[in-house]
Amino acid sequence: MSEAMSRREKLERWATVLEDCGATSLRPFHDLEFIAARDQDGLRVANSPLAMAYRDALLRQSGLGSDRFGDGVEFFGLSRRQAHRVLCSCGYLGTMRGTEVARRIRKLAAPERRHAGRWPGNPLPAFARWWSALAGAFSAA
Repeated sequence: MSEAMSRREKLERWATVLEDCGATSLRPFHDLEFIAARDQDGLRVANSPLAMAYRDALLRQSGLGSDRFGDGVEFFGLSRRQAHRVLCSCGYLGTMRGTEVARRIRKLAAPERRHAGRWPGNPLPAFARWWSALAGAFSAA
């Protein structure tokens, strides 16, 4: 590949790979929050979302070194918090499905999706106006 993939392209490709798995059950990393960060880097789980990514020739060609937790975090540019949200068992009730993991990854790839459905901008001024109006209504009475 002549051009390096951007972080967004890497994440989008990973999401596509996982969507292609469909409803296949994947295995999460268990209890990441109880493992020291330095010990997390070497973790591997068979049939995990990172194992699926490593099976993809394009991601390997772009620099994904292995299916280890540390390599995945570094390659995809994830913070520890983001990696925990996407890969840890505590974030999934029941079975981890490729489609659900892909949805979470796509939110990381497009920050504007993370804020979809939330109040636009800073809600504090709107709240302050509402509170002032409410307080004014009671003081006039």
